[in-house]
Amino acid sequence: METEEVKQTAINQDAEDNKGMGILAYIIFFIPLLAAKESKFAMYHANQGLLLLLTAVGVNVVGTIIPIIGWLFILPFGNLLVFILAIIGIISAAKGEMKPLPVIGKYTLIKTPEQE
Repeated sequence: METEEVKQTAINQDAEDNKGMGILAYIIFFIPLLAAKESKFAMYHANQGLLLLLTAVGVNVVGTIIPIIGWLFILPFGNLLVFILAIIGIISAAKGEMKPLPVIGKYTLIKTPEQE
């Protein structure tokens, strides 16, 4: 039981120490990959930031290719969704939480130090 408490304390300390990196991951996802690669918290949010970037690229490519419907509906609403997801992720990182983003957050592209 005590080892579980020690593990949870280490996770909480990691989150507290790397909140800034977690927030930054939603703006420029690769900065935590370079600066905090040993932090499970920072790597988790870097993964979420990468998923968000790929979603934004997908929305913009699809919205640009499809004439009229894409320009009038997919681009504005898709980009609004990406913006809302970024805000949700930033708030989660600022609170020190590791909650996946709605819809896209269940995928893992970047492994955390524990997963390797």
